[in-house]
Amino acid sequence: MPPRKNLGPRPKVKKGVLKRTAQYLLEHFGKELAIVFVCLLLSSISSVSMSVFMKKLIDECITPGLESGWDSVVGHVLEVLGMLAVIYAVGIVCSFVHGRLMAVVSQGTLKAMRDDMFDHMQTLPIKYFDTHAHGDIMSTYTNDTDAIRQMIGQTLPSLVTSAISIVSLAAVMMYYSIWLTLLVAVAIFIITKTVGFFGGRSAKYMVAQQKSLAKEEGFIEEMMSGLKVVKVFTHEENAKAEFDELNNRLFHDTCEANKNGNVLGPITNNVGNIFYVIIALVGGCLYFLHVPNLCLRGVEPLTLGIVVTYLGMFRQSSNMVGQISQQITMIAMGLAGAGRVFDLIDEPSEEDDGYVQLVNVYKDENGNLTETKDHSNIWAWKHPHKAEGTITYTELRGDIELVNVDFAYVPEKLVLEDVTLHAKEGQKFAFVGATGAGKTTITNLINRFYDIPDGKIRFDGININKIKKPDLRRSLGLVLQDVNLFTGTVMDNIRYGRLDATDEECIEAAKLANAHDFITRLPEGYDTMLTGNGASLSQGQRQLLSIARAAVANTPVMILDEATSSIDTRTEALVQDGMDKLMHGRTVFVIAHRLSTVRNSDAIIVLDHGKVIERGTHNELIENKGTYYQLYTGAFELD
Repeated sequence: MPPRKNLGPRPKVKKGVLKRTAQYLLEHFGKELAIVFVCLLLSSISSVSMSVFMKKLIDECITPGLESGWDSVVGHVLEVLGMLAVIYAVGIVCSFVHGRLMAVVSQGTLKAMRDDMFDHMQTLPIKYFDTHAHGDIMSTYTNDTDAIRQMIGQTLPSLVTSAISIVSLAAVMMYYSIWLTLLVAVAIFIITKTVGFFGGRSAKYMVAQQKSLAKEEGFIEEMMSGLKVVKVFTHEENAKAEFDELNNRLFHDTCEANKNGNVLGPITNNVGNIFYVIIALVGGCLYFLHVPNLCLRGVEPLTLGIVVTYLGMFRQSSNMVGQISQQITMIAMGLAGAGRVFDLIDEPSEEDDGYVQLVNVYKDENGNLTETKDHSNIWAWKHPHKAEGTITYTELRGDIELVNVDFAYVPEKLVLEDVTLHAKEGQKFAFVGATGAGKTTITNLINRFYDIPDGKIRFDGININKIKKPDLRRSLGLVLQDVNLFTGTVMDNIRYGRLDATDEECIEAAKLANAHDFITRLPEGYDTMLTGNGASLSQGQRQLLSIARAAVANTPVMILDEATSSIDTRTEALVQDGMDKLMHGRTVFVIAHRLSTVRNSDAIIVLDHGKVIERGTHNELIENKGTYYQLYTGAFELD
């Protein structure tokens, strides 16, 4: 095995994670946990009681029976055995109840965590998903929650049982013999220090293992989604080298965790066996030499039953310490997983300080707008003016204006610089430029996926920072180059654009996008199930469904980001008529490398390194014979 590279400091369990996990448990299953604790208490006490009854059985039944005959003690033996049977029965019932309840508590807690994670994830900004590997996020839902399940369902009950048993055994030991108790205390101290040394190292590497596993799964997810690209550019060896580095880190962390964890059992058992022999020898000597036995009741003779009971109680105590040692690594893994879950939950939500809403209105004969709860085809921006205490309504038209907009994803590098443009209602604007020129960034800013530090963007004359983000996005239709289809029927995927759309409206949208013909040829037409992001459809067919989904949304503003780049020439000709119908009467922003698709635009914006270097109609830009002319005539091509 080659030496491990220095891959940075290992993560530690964050403070407060255990407290927050406990709050989750108490908040959702407080009553169940109370019942579980009572069951664990009774179960532990019943287990400890076995040692007490072992002393009674030896000192009050076996020893008198050997000395004076069994007939005199048969009744007492049956009485002791009967009490043992009752205690065993109580322990069995309590174990059954706590086992059933802990299954509900652990799975219920995970359900609550996953609900909170997913609900919160819907509030996160696009930036979070742009900067975090999707496989890493998925690992939080799978590996991390499974580690929490093991901690809650198995480890915590075992720790509580062990703690109660150790305290109970200590009390019983002190009651019977202080000398032997001191000897047991020395043995437990040595076992505990051994557990602390190896268990602490194992816990540290268990935390690192969770992090390494998440990174590796993120890399695998990335490689699977980009496998064709890897093969086309023959980067298999590079991918293998990167994977080997991540896998070596995971191997090292897992190996170190298991090496330290696996030696705990044998070491604690052997140390326990050594002290078992020592206690037996010391106890036997004290018994046969009739050494006065110091206990909580004073000084009493040391009986054979006490010696035998001590051996059993020590074995129980050492086993409990061993169980705790085995659970330390599981606690560390569970807390590491919980820390990553809480990291996701604690991610700052997308900020929305808007107060302008999109509402249904009706227009009277004088053109005045009045808000209505009935569904209408007229929408307006409801703009409350706090200073005046008034409300104004501005009809939704689709007038978009950018004024001196600057933007940077990272502070050192501007992506857009002093961009100004005005797309009036019903106009078609096209953005042209090399990759990285800022075309898609403009559409991201219009959607408020990112907020601008300088400049203004106005929608129907209203600063979009004042508009609530859900209302703003409800007025925008978006067709992307990378189509995302969801598991469900074709009809469901079209209706995703507007969930209250009827089947007839979805079919009309499909006809508008020229998708109706191929849909009717599918095995079950609009009821055909799609899975795996529509893997059974061609790229062009998937894009047509995406366009139909945007059409059914029926928004006044449409953004087409390389919408036809994945469609072949024949399909492009087929869809162009539908696209023209879709764009009619709407404000449209088009991003396209195929300049033939933007010729009929009202304005073509040529971008270069975030700056507008040319603007005008197709004919105007051709006459100017600038950058657009060179692009159109093939003097040079877009990167």
